[in-house]
Amino acid sequence: MKKIISIAIFSCLLLTGYAQQEQHYTQFMFNKLAINPAYAGSNEATCLSGIYRNQWMGIDGAPKTMMLSFNMPLMNQRVGVGANLVRNTIGITTRTTLEGNYAYRFRMSRGVLAAGINASIRHLSNDYSDPALKATQPIGTDGTIPVGEQSKVVPNFGVGLYYHTEDFYIGLSAPRILSNNIDFDNISLVDDKEVQHLFLMTGFVVELSEKVDLKPQVLLKYANNTPFDAELNLMAIVNDKYSAGLTYRLGGSSNSAGESIDIVAAAQLTDNFLFGLSYDITLSELKDYNNGSIEAVLRYCFGSSEGEEIINPRFF
Repeated sequence: MKKIISIAIFSCLLLTGYAQQEQHYTQFMFNKLAINPAYAGSNEATCLSGIYRNQWMGIDGAPKTMMLSFNMPLMNQRVGVGANLVRNTIGITTRTTLEGNYAYRFRMSRGVLAAGINASIRHLSNDYSDPALKATQPIGTDGTIPVGEQSKVVPNFGVGLYYHTEDFYIGLSAPRILSNNIDFDNISLVDDKEVQHLFLMTGFVVELSEKVDLKPQVLLKYANNTPFDAELNLMAIVNDKYSAGLTYRLGGSSNSAGESIDIVAAAQLTDNFLFGLSYDITLSELKDYNNGSIEAVLRYCFGSSEGEEIINPRFF
């Protein structure tokens, strides 16, 4: 009975929040290229990242996201290039996105300002033959339910700006500009379209002592026809290697308590290798029907173009 109730609530939330189409990441601070193409090359090193997110654990068909990301600087740090491959599943729907990112970087008196653009191709599919799909009567007898798999491919592009110094960053981006029609049958009375999302992120470092720094960060999110969303994060950094903190996600929920409280921890295990882990404690209406959300990040940087190996976790 609990599973049936949770699926019903989950379905209602999807219907009421249809315009929030893009997946979110709790560890956005280690994954900026996912939402801002202008971030490409900002590590000033060649970096590979892998991200796995399991959202609302315990609910059948809840979102899962896997991402591979790559970026590097070129032309004496003046240019950054990168690529993201993302696979997101929710219920019988799978969304696979491949995007390339390009940023041109302007050296300024204190920092670097980058302007970026991306181009992407997205494959969307619904698999009605999935054995996990259940109905109150045999699916084959209901002519309104499609048979087999439906799929569609849509292109898009996005833009972004990103400015950073050694102890401050701010970025503004719109990763998908085109409002593509994503109806599979093209005969729906209501057009299903991709919705533009706007992201504004910023953060800075406050030095408390020689060994301890604080890093407040904010990610603001907006999509048409949906409530404003925000993530407020505070991280403590010890010895420039170990980070731990909390994030409060507003989530645009009708629940005044917000969407979640997230525990985030990361370690620079070697000069080049970073590992991050987070756990989201659900505050919304789904809190009684799931076991929270977990997300893991692995990042390996090969060093700067000058041959230096140390990657400073403060670097924005």
